[in-house]
Amino acid sequence: MSVTLPKGFVAAGGTAGLKASGDPDLAIVATEDAKPVAVAGVFTTNLVCAAPVIVSRRHLAATGGSAVGVILNAGNANAATGQQGEADAEAMCAALATQLGCDAEEILVCSTGLIGIPLPVQQILNAVPGVAADLATTGAADAAEAIRTTDSVRKEVAIDGDGFTVAGMAKGAAMLQPNMATMLAVLTTDALAPPELLAEALATGVARSFNTLSVDGCTSTNDTVLLFASGRSGRVDPDALTDAVSSACMSLAEQMAADAEGATKVVRVNVTGARSDAEADLAARAVANSALCKCSWFGEDPYWGRIASELGASGAVVDPSLLRISYGDTLVADGAVAVAHDASVVATHMAGSVIEITCALGVGNGSAAILTNDLTHAYIDENMGTS
Repeated sequence: MSVTLPKGFVAAGGTAGLKASGDPDLAIVATEDAKPVAVAGVFTTNLVCAAPVIVSRRHLAATGGSAVGVILNAGNANAATGQQGEADAEAMCAALATQLGCDAEEILVCSTGLIGIPLPVQQILNAVPGVAADLATTGAADAAEAIRTTDSVRKEVAIDGDGFTVAGMAKGAAMLQPNMATMLAVLTTDALAPPELLAEALATGVARSFNTLSVDGCTSTNDTVLLFASGRSGRVDPDALTDAVSSACMSLAEQMAADAEGATKVVRVNVTGARSDAEADLAARAVANSALCKCSWFGEDPYWGRIASELGASGAVVDPSLLRISYGDTLVADGAVAVAHDASVVATHMAGSVIEITCALGVGNGSAAILTNDLTHAYIDENMGTS
């Protein structure tokens, strides 16, 4: 169990026929008693945001941060679909509300898939009663399976807090550059927390995790992270809740990086000694999003010159005479000049599934880390068309 491990939640997954493969494509997560609980949400910053994002924001505003459940579909993003898209998202909420016996505004909605294609909403509406009938505490895996698109595996997490639990599910394998990352995530906890505390914990958790992830530099139209709190375990220490939410989000972000389309390596780009944290983030993202750097990582080539070049063009203050670059624990450049090192140690590090790169700028105390991956032929194959 993942998303249903905290007390008070049920889930289910089923098939509405949106995927050509016939694989599951419809998921529901809801409170066990169909009563509203506190909910927080973080959404894409893309101004071309999808209809489900618009509707979920509207519903959270209308309820003051509470909901009974969320309905999610894969196979169609319901993005760039105009007023009809919003009407379709509202219809999905209303259909689930009918099954649960609550108000439509107490239901949130998420979609993922191809952009700009009308949603075959009637197929979803036809499938909702059957999927809702399967809601159970044992339905977490089915729900996590149903939200996959190009994900090769489902992504789930469970974190034990001090007397409470945070758990969740997510999908995401491309269009991953936060703020946030095509990703959907539903988190649940049995901690008792008001919406404002949940919002703070989720914002911090997202900042520490999903917003440090960049697979391909593309920000989706549909990104949504939701956190439901049943309150079944009573009040908890706010810091403990924030830490548990952050750990859950980081686990899901790392799973996304490892499962990125075509990826063979997870790469963590660390920048230290920047003039500020913001400049460190700017520099780290420049390296993480560089096609040249990504290709070199796929080829297991420790070509640090590409990294130095991206840092210099990033917009962050960089003094070449102070710049130091390391692969793993091995320093390969000092003062933007190659230094003697054990090439076999670096080669072994590059051949692994996780590459750590540290860029020490030496101009201040700012730091940042970005989680990314290599760029492979398979990523291109996956993204050459819409079919």
